[in-house]
Amino acid sequence: MTGSPRAAQQVPQPRLRVGFILARRFTLCAFSSFVDVLRLAADEGDRSRPILCRWRVLSATPDPVESSCGIRVSPEDRFGDPRQFDYIAVVGGLIGEIERLDPRAVTFLREAAGLGIPLIGICTGTFILHRAGLMNGYRACVSWFHHDDFLEAFDGLTPVSDRIFVVDRDRLTVSGGVSSAQLAAFLVERHIGTAAARKALAIMIADDAISAERPQPGLPLELNTRDGLVKRALLAVQQSMDAPLTVAKLAERLGVSRRQLERHFVAALGIGPQQAGRKVRLAHARGLLDRTDRTVSQIAADTGFADASHLIRAFRQEFGETPEAWRSRARAGGPGRIT
Repeated sequence: MTGSPRAAQQVPQPRLRVGFILARRFTLCAFSSFVDVLRLAADEGDRSRPILCRWRVLSATPDPVESSCGIRVSPEDRFGDPRQFDYIAVVGGLIGEIERLDPRAVTFLREAAGLGIPLIGICTGTFILHRAGLMNGYRACVSWFHHDDFLEAFDGLTPVSDRIFVVDRDRLTVSGGVSSAQLAAFLVERHIGTAAARKALAIMIADDAISAERPQPGLPLELNTRDGLVKRALLAVQQSMDAPLTVAKLAERLGVSRRQLERHFVAALGIGPQQAGRKVRLAHARGLLDRTDRTVSQIAADTGFADASHLIRAFRQEFGETPEAWRSRARAGGPGRIT
């Protein structure tokens, strides 16, 4: 009988319990990707019952929290005893909002840390943990997109921006976006098992579980700069990947002269905008080789190269091997030539 004490005793206890704190204008994708892995691992099939995993959104008030895309999420519980959770995760979002976290949330995070509850920084949630003094002595993963923002905010601290997530003792940090699903799968595998983690990712039509060492997609770290004009130019390069802009067109889009743009690139990166753009496109091509089954010809078209031969020549010149050799090495788990 479903209501009998015996039946109640047979309900398994959650093996993974996560409490979430949402910062104002948090990133919905990073939050939902993490939660969906927990949801799918918590039950048989995709019935979504929180049996093996439990998750709650915590706050000091019942007021909904608005995400960066405008969708609001209502907290489910008030801050209480952190020990009811195995992890406390703080989800950040827009840089300008991270200083506005409710002081009661910071107090709760510090209490959890004092009790030895592992803390998770998702997206710019890592910034929030640092501002609360909870990341001293820990390595921290930050998205390549926010690498320079982190350097400006925290003097003397260098974040990890070439990995999708970092686990350093009782601090776990993830770059954000769909990478949050991979960190969640890591925790599911740790607490529930490999099969549950793989099942969750498969239902989400995501890659199989990926190690923390997987490089982040995005700009090569050698192109990190604090020069605002160069950063805007590199973003424009990414946005026109399949139809690369000439240096003249790039300068026109940014409202500067070609000479001014080239001066900024040489001063900031030691190379011109055309060379930098080529590096961006090759890094993206390498990511597609690693993450997809597209042919070299398809990837060449996606990344603005004339044809497969053009991409192969450029790839070999930049990385010392052909695209197919890179793909074989990466998928065999051997040492890739990540630069």
